Amino acid sequence: MRYSDLQNEIDRGTAVSTIPAWAGSVLRAVADGTLRITAVRHPLGFFCLPVERSGELGVCLHLWSPQLTTSGSSTSQIHCHSWDLLSFVLYGQVSNVLGRIEDGTMHRIFEVTSLGDHDAIRATDRIVGYRPERLDRYGAGETYSLPVGAFHSTVIEGSGEAATVALGRMIRSRSDLSLGPPEVRSHTQRRHLCGDAESARAATVATAGLAAQYTY
Repeated sequence: MRYSDLQNEIDRGTAVSTIPAWAGSVLRAVADGTLRITAVRHPLGFFCLPVERSGELGVCLHLWSPQLTTSGSSTSQIHCHSWDLLSFVLYGQVSNVLGRIEDGTMHRIFEVTSLGDHDAIRATDRIVGYRPERLDRYGAGETYSLPVGAFHSTVIEGSGEAATVALGRMIRSRSDLSLGPPEVRSHTQRRHLCGDAESARAATVATAGLAAQYTY
């Protein structure tokens, strides 16, 4: 399945009967080495398996698990995307804490540009406050969306195990942004690209999580 196929399944309300099986086939192929996808340890604490990149459209499998070694952010977990997100939860519970920017002195806004194996994190002149306003929880088989520019953080509750199929539609005029301490300046952060063994390990963990949720 490609971006358009996955979106159509979600729009038609048939995602639960089709997307988990598709995701399982991708994960098993990565786990046994018949499909080579380089996983990325994302600074926001999950593994990303980039399945499709086509112009402004992208499809990734996002995997969270305490069984896997993850990376951390050099700013904070609060961020917004330069793309519209449509996400289908495969298993686990994904919670988004949404908030708004307001006048204040607690956070600096950083502009994040991904450049292969590292992120360029540019400190802007904007010092702001941030107010969490809403907690949205989503479980297996549910879909959520986040528009470009919506500041939020994501929490994986319970066991810490979760996976989603993330569909992104890039908006060229927008930037990825993150909040961080005012004293932090511009810097770079390495984005760890996994080798075949680590990518297969992440896929194996997610295959087990998916199998525990669905029979297909």
